[in-house]
Amino acid sequence: MFVKKYTVVSALIFGMLFANAQQKLSTKVLVIGGGTGGTAAAIQAARMGVPVMLVEETPWLGGMLSAAGVSATDGNHRLPSGIWREFRGQLYKVYGGPAAVETGWVSNTQFEPSVADSILKAMAAPLKSLDIRFGWRFDRTIKKGNTITGARFINNKKQTLIISATVTIDATEMGDAFASAKVPYDLGMEAGSLTGETVGITETNDVVQDLTYVAILKDYGAAADCTIAKPAGYDPAEFDGACTDYYIDSTKPAPAVNSKTMLEYAKLPNNKYLLNWPKAGNDTYLNIVELTPEQRAKELEKAKATTWRFIYFIQHQLGYKNLGLTNDEFPTADRFALIPYYREGRRVKGIVRYTMRHLAEPFDYGEPLYRTSISVGDYPIDHHHKKNPSAPQHLEFYPVPSFSVPLGALIPEKTNGLIIAEKGISVSNVVNGTTRLQPCVLLTGQAAGVLAALTVQQRTTPAKVSVRAVQKGLLDAGAYLMPYIDVPYAHPHFAAIQRIGATGILKGTGIAYKWANQTWFYPDSVADANSFTKYWQQFTGKKPDQGNEVMTAFAVPEGFKETAPQPAKPVVKPLTIGDAASVLFEYLKQNSAAGDLKPAPISREDFNKRLSTAWTQWNLSNFNLTRAITRAELAVMIDHLANPFATEIDHKGYSRVK
Repeated sequence: MFVKKYTVVSALIFGMLFANAQQKLSTKVLVIGGGTGGTAAAIQAARMGVPVMLVEETPWLGGMLSAAGVSATDGNHRLPSGIWREFRGQLYKVYGGPAAVETGWVSNTQFEPSVADSILKAMAAPLKSLDIRFGWRFDRTIKKGNTITGARFINNKKQTLIISATVTIDATEMGDAFASAKVPYDLGMEAGSLTGETVGITETNDVVQDLTYVAILKDYGAAADCTIAKPAGYDPAEFDGACTDYYIDSTKPAPAVNSKTMLEYAKLPNNKYLLNWPKAGNDTYLNIVELTPEQRAKELEKAKATTWRFIYFIQHQLGYKNLGLTNDEFPTADRFALIPYYREGRRVKGIVRYTMRHLAEPFDYGEPLYRTSISVGDYPIDHHHKKNPSAPQHLEFYPVPSFSVPLGALIPEKTNGLIIAEKGISVSNVVNGTTRLQPCVLLTGQAAGVLAALTVQQRTTPAKVSVRAVQKGLLDAGAYLMPYIDVPYAHPHFAAIQRIGATGILKGTGIAYKWANQTWFYPDSVADANSFTKYWQQFTGKKPDQGNEVMTAFAVPEGFKETAPQPAKPVVKPLTIGDAASVLFEYLKQNSAAGDLKPAPISREDFNKRLSTAWTQWNLSNFNLTRAITRAELAVMIDHLANPFATEIDHKGYSRVK
């Protein structure tokens, strides 16, 4: 009797302990990783009313923007799209306006990492359908057949958390979730024969970009002595050429800046200095992608050691003894960032692969992926390989126009229930050099959130959600589809121009320009009749669509070099309002359900009369059939009368109009 009673009690105790050691939860959308893209995805999906669980290992939200300490954003200063505009607007409120965050010269937007974490948490806090779990490390995905159904997590007490979900978003820094599920991926550089990119990569390799363990220094006053003990292995020659103040070996490239300018590269508000200096600085080459968490942690000590040596160099060799590790940023014992700055990891094999040629020649090469855009960016191709001499060194600031990320890059080719955010989207290694940057990743994450929410609401799979439905959700959230710098969000016809740009009926002009590439729509320029006729016929299926034309070998197109912005080219043949009306009237005769001019016009005279009334309702002026129509007016007219954006397209951008 005693033995039986003891056994029952033991079983109860064991059951209670096991229950405490393992939790099982369920949700509609599971976001693995609270980094830049994951946080944006979770916030957006929750705003659409879908139950979301976000699981993050660190106590912070934001990844690159906060926990990794890379709080000097790269790009999109003139493309304030969606959640990036919202985040930046909150920074302006905290610091007192745009000028207050222009503290360094590498970026227009610099801020303290802890402020980024606070802002993102404040954005998430009101969302009742968003459940955030901190302190849990991703362990493995859960898969049933070809569908991801959730994931397993572990905390530092060895407890486990199992979450089942309808849709899972991999927002890990290096694509750990999709790799765990054995979803096919690329790692390293692809040969040009595989991508069509003729940028000097002749053989596939496993080279990834250098990573950085960021530290932030603070000016404690001229009299302060914040010097650290000499780190093991310190040799000032490691940093020879970082600045003109220490340039000994003349065989190395000559530095362009002195020590003061080097430190002000990413100067933050409140006299803080972000250490993320790529030239003979604290970048480190480590390919740790395929290692276990324990192996990674051991290897990352090497990256930390590089930054310790760089700090010692700054304090002792350059004489900045007053600069010491800030004591009010990261909640870590060594005051370093919570995580390293990973520039690259695995890249999923998606429904489409976005390559350099798609980016540089969006209207001329291959599939018209720009029509499926869900995120925009304008930073150059920027690869960090200075600490790996065997890697190609010529991909730093490669000239490209601003660009649009296609939806298909977020969706694995052969796996259901999974969406990719962060840097693991389906792009080539070269293109990762620009899609990896903070504002672009924020926007890609926001798109992942829209896609996840629609997948749940429509009870379907991510691959079956309409491209146009995702784009509409993004426009509703104030995001850009096309990277037009001359059609800001406040433009009265922003949405119409974005929609028509995404159909390809009216196209922008791309220019590579320094650190902020551009695409111009020229809304106030006169529309060209020949271009309109060509692209309208492509839309209606009367001419072959993009991708059926003969393509030439890639070269940097004329005008994509580092040139100043140019005015719109003179039109060959001005298009009048009457010309456009004639084309659209004929279209409506065959497609009476299109547009918002109901009932369909019965005669050209009736059409012109009703068009005159609608013109004012559309917030346009000076209706005159004989005058030239501007590109903005034409976009509005097409949008309202034909509504081509409602025509479904596939993930390669091809219209389903026959």
